[in-house]
Amino acid sequence: MFSLNLDKRSDDRAELVDNQFSRQVQTAVDEISRALLGKDHQIRLALCCLFSGGHLLVEDLPGMGKTTLSYALAKALGLEYNRIQFTSDLLPADILGISIYDQANAQFTFHPGPIFNQVVLADEINRTTPKTQSALLEAMEERQVTVEGQTRKLPEPFFVIATQNPANLAGTYPLPESQLDRFLMRLRLGYPDQRAERELLEMDTEWDKVENVKQCLGKEEVIGFRRESANVNASGPLLDYVQRLIAFTRSNDEFHFGLSPRGSLALMRAAKTWALMCGRNHVIPEDVQTILPAVVEHRLRAVSDNDGHTGASIVQRMLNEVDILQ
Repeated sequence: MFSLNLDKRSDDRAELVDNQFSRQVQTAVDEISRALLGKDHQIRLALCCLFSGGHLLVEDLPGMGKTTLSYALAKALGLEYNRIQFTSDLLPADILGISIYDQANAQFTFHPGPIFNQVVLADEINRTTPKTQSALLEAMEERQVTVEGQTRKLPEPFFVIATQNPANLAGTYPLPESQLDRFLMRLRLGYPDQRAERELLEMDTEWDKVENVKQCLGKEEVIGFRRESANVNASGPLLDYVQRLIAFTRSNDEFHFGLSPRGSLALMRAAKTWALMCGRNHVIPEDVQTILPAVVEHRLRAVSDNDGHTGASIVQRMLNEVDILQ
């Protein structure tokens, strides 16, 4: 009888912890939405990406709030922030850093580049050359950079938010599949709704709404969220459903290639984080379905898709044709 009561207290404590996380998420969403109006779902997905330990790609037209999202998120979470404006003449050393000879000490001193920050905005990443784009690969995958033969660790947490313009705009270099696969999620912000746009029009300047964002969480909470999300439970039937989704992409002739193991791990990691953000310590199919478009759209390419981009219709087919139970 004593053990049953003890188990009940443990369950109550777990529920209390989960509710604490969901309240923290809502507080962060409310704060960031003061800058990015009417985009609560996209803000939640961006937080899910950060709390999952991944990186975020935001693709949309200029002026849609991509930079606003990145700065407001870093400010609300109290994380070190830096912006790198990608241009055609940007070099890898401009991102990673360089050693400069110090005559006073008669030795070379390393000067870290802007990559050595907790939140890094890679703005218009597809406007620079593939050589410079590839400078981010080691940093995004291994949380370190190797410069002049020496490996240097990046700060924790480390989160890259890359923005890119649609491929049909002039002066863009498409990201290769190997780099797209490094991004846990890809989002599109879209136009604001009528109510949000009215609020924008009533402001003096766009920067006013960003300045209103206050810090509501910190580095410790972000790291704690990442650690706790790894402990979220996924049942056997839920994993069977995820495997059927993955198999659908690999067995269907309409795809150039299926979802990679990195992609399948990203899907599961994001689903666990989303469950924790909703106040649960177990994953349900709705968690997987909610984050599925953001996690897999940029990783899949249809044979009939000539411009290299996969539409939402493919993901919708996955959701329609793959049964939750079998």
